Amino acid sequence: MNAKIVGILDDRIQTIKSKSGTIILVGPISLPVNLDGETVKFQWYCWLPCKDLVHSEGGCRETERTEYLIEQLSESNLAEKQQSSVLVYGDFAENDDAFIRMHSICHTGDIFGSKRCDCGFQLHQSMKMIVSHGTGALFYLANHEGRGIGLFSKAMAYILQEKGYDTVEANLELGFQDDTRSYEDTLLVLAHLRSKPVTLITNNPKKLAALKASGMNVDDRVPLWGDISEFNRKYLETKVNRSGHFAEELTIP
Repeated sequence: MNAKIVGILDDRIQTIKSKSGTIILVGPISLPVNLDGETVKFQWYCWLPCKDLVHSEGGCRETERTEYLIEQLSESNLAEKQQSSVLVYGDFAENDDAFIRMHSICHTGDIFGSKRCDCGFQLHQSMKMIVSHGTGALFYLANHEGRGIGLFSKAMAYILQEKGYDTVEANLELGFQDDTRSYEDTLLVLAHLRSKPVTLITNNPKKLAALKASGMNVDDRVPLWGDISEFNRKYLETKVNRSGHFAEELTIP
């Protein structure tokens, strides 16, 4: 093992204990982001459950942690899996008030700009809200596609939606629950990065409840509605009427 490489990486790798084992957190990494034509400097972290490494049955070795991680990377085929990450802005650990957004990955909305949902708008707008507020963090949750059913299943759900099923009905007809997302690891990473109160950017009461149930000090919540069109009207109505999302400040034309 190259001692120089280990030395470079070692102080940027941390471990967090979870119920199912260990989470490996890598960062912070400077990440300049183009936000509406302005370059904004975030700090980026990525995390990985130790069980996703190929030789992790006995748990991640606490001694020689970085060497162990490097040894496993090329064999673990992580490109076939999904890893979550977080963008941090400002003095997230120490500022008295911070915005956070728990954003579930949406391949179609975040990458392609799909108008079938409001996810791409929410991703972009929440980053702007965090920067405007002065400090905060955007958690990008890679295993949450389609409310936890995965991209391929989401594609099949879209076909059902084109035949008149709403998002909840489509997931149920494919044998899934309406929402199978877990925030357990995310909340552990949040607690590792910050112990002070947070304000959650969300319309979803389930996210708010998960944060409160974890013991995190939730100071407030701010809504995030927008980009409403003929293409996502039924989707947004279903969020409110069937999934229980907060409806204040939402006007559907």
